[in-house]
Amino acid sequence: MIMIFAGIRIQAQEYIKMADINDFMSRLENMSARVNTIESNFVQEKNLSVLSSKIISKGTFSFRKENNIRWEYTEPYSYLIILSGSRIFIEDKSGSKQYDVQSNRMFQEMNTFIKGCIQGDILKNSAGYKIDYLENSSEYFVKLVPNSQALRDMLNEVQIAFEKKDLTVARIVMVESGGDYTKIEFINKKLNVDIPLETFSFK
Repeated sequence: MIMIFAGIRIQAQEYIKMADINDFMSRLENMSARVNTIESNFVQEKNLSVLSSKIISKGTFSFRKENNIRWEYTEPYSYLIILSGSRIFIEDKSGSKQYDVQSNRMFQEMNTFIKGCIQGDILKNSAGYKIDYLENSSEYFVKLVPNSQALRDMLNEVQIAFEKKDLTVARIVMVESGGDYTKIEFINKKLNVDIPLETFSFK
């Protein structure tokens, strides 16, 4: 699961302080209420200090309310992650595994964070984070820094870019405590398309 989470530092000078945080929050809540499914391609860029070049991966992403998420990596390798209810399913070339989200704090935090980012309600339950609200002409940009030292040991900061035109997530960016990062960009998003529940079933 760590491959999903990490970040790239976005240059702060590209953004200014958000003019109306209440309006942004209201629009985000409205988007969350009207969007039931999301289908998208994604490109993941991971930067590790021990490697001289970035690791680029591609795949497809599916989301269905309330708690169904599917990440399917297709390039340069096949890797599948499904989050459904309180269960996480992971499949790669070595086989498949299932986990109970509640049995592992890291999985619990990750599940809550992924769902919150995509549904847009991460900021409703953000008491555990220090938050900066910024914007530019095309995006709202939110940076979250965990208050908990235990969480900061895994995750130094989280950055989320929302498209102003529809309030969907354009990028999820996360920076690990050691400085390694991953950026995930969502491309060709489709909202409220038919996604069968079987898409999120485990084999």
